[in-house]
Amino acid sequence: MTYLFVGLFLFLMGYIVYFNVVKSKEIINSPYNPRLDSMADRVVRGTITDRAGNVLAQTHTGDDGTESRYYPYANLYAHVVGYSDQGKAGLESSENFELLTSNAFFPEKLKKEFKDEKNIGDTVVTTLDTGLQQAAYQALGANNGAVVIMEPGTGKILAMVSKPDYDPNTVSQNWEWLSGDANSSLLNRATQGQYAPGSVMKLVTTLEYMREAGDVSGYLYNCTGEITHDGTTIPCANHSAHGQVDLAASFAFSCNSSFCNIGLSLNVNKYRETAKELLFDSRLPSELPYSRSRFRLKSSDSSADKMMTAMGQGETLVSPYHMALITCAVANGGVLMEPYLVDRITNYTGTTVRQHKPQKYAQLMSSSEAMQIKEYMKDAVEYGTASVLSGQGYSAAGKTGTAEYGSKEGLNHSWFIGFYNPDNPELVISAVVEETDGGTKAVNVAKAVFDSYYGSMWE
Repeated sequence: MTYLFVGLFLFLMGYIVYFNVVKSKEIINSPYNPRLDSMADRVVRGTITDRAGNVLAQTHTGDDGTESRYYPYANLYAHVVGYSDQGKAGLESSENFELLTSNAFFPEKLKKEFKDEKNIGDTVVTTLDTGLQQAAYQALGANNGAVVIMEPGTGKILAMVSKPDYDPNTVSQNWEWLSGDANSSLLNRATQGQYAPGSVMKLVTTLEYMREAGDVSGYLYNCTGEITHDGTTIPCANHSAHGQVDLAASFAFSCNSSFCNIGLSLNVNKYRETAKELLFDSRLPSELPYSRSRFRLKSSDSSADKMMTAMGQGETLVSPYHMALITCAVANGGVLMEPYLVDRITNYTGTTVRQHKPQKYAQLMSSSEAMQIKEYMKDAVEYGTASVLSGQGYSAAGKTGTAEYGSKEGLNHSWFIGFYNPDNPELVISAVVEETDGGTKAVNVAKAVFDSYYGSMWE
């Protein structure tokens, strides 16, 4: 009995330590925790800025003491910064505790408390880059979709755009309309959108084929513009006949027939395990709410299902954010750095309270696998479907994709994943444009971002 009670005591003490060290911030920051409301009675909500110090959200206090939240960039940062009326979203929600905590100098805090005045909350300095955010926002134009831009070597999220959007300054006035909007304007499509990946899924299929085949140099396939197997016919885009293609050309030209052929040869259980290693059906590292990606292929599925999955259709669903993480791993030698949006927390005078340090999240693939896929992505730009990015003052690598959705023919989502300066990747971009129907393509969105970034280095 003594041992039992000593064990229970030690377990209880261990849980108390775990709760205070690991879980306390999550519990305190819960929107259901009334303690946060009491903090707002004593602290003026802090400021959110981009990496250069540009204010993204701040509190204005009127002469009568009334506080209102102001977002200088209006719609530009709607989903990632969020709002603080009618509940909270985005960074306004995830960093709620920090914004309502004041680390002002102690004598000043004490003085204000004696005078029954509010202290000023801490400042959240994000990793966001307003120049890149504006470039992505403008490139997406009037289209619905999303863009995520990251720094692969550190995990910094530099931009996150989702459309349709809204003005966080007018959330209260427009809440009834926004909460019932058929276009889901409040949804952050970057992290919560679930799309058929189209041909960007061929990156996953390529990785699995490399793992199963070992030496892929002997792979050859004669593309006639379509493939028929067990009564199912799948065409290449525009029924283009690519002729004799190896794996590199199959990837560069995004040859559906060749990848369907590859899909039929794969061990489905191993394929599913590789998808799992790439975080499908898994938790994603994210400070914002997200939807899990879905890989549903089973060994008992038909050959048609195998072909469709291998080329990026079927039941597979993925978010732009998730594809950005996979692309970051390719760009960074197989290593995914933990993604983050908050660079540091400072008090309102600018003194650093806490600084984020980049750290490894997971090894998604080997360095040799990442290097080989990077070469295929460079080929796609040099002579394949992403050739709009070739011949610029900069170099790039990438993979385009077109994903069919719905039952109406001609309705497509356009995808692009890739990175700037493949030899030393600086930016990773993942973009999806909904309902393109031959209009704006995601690769053109990426080009506009890369052009802007390249141009800014010469200003």
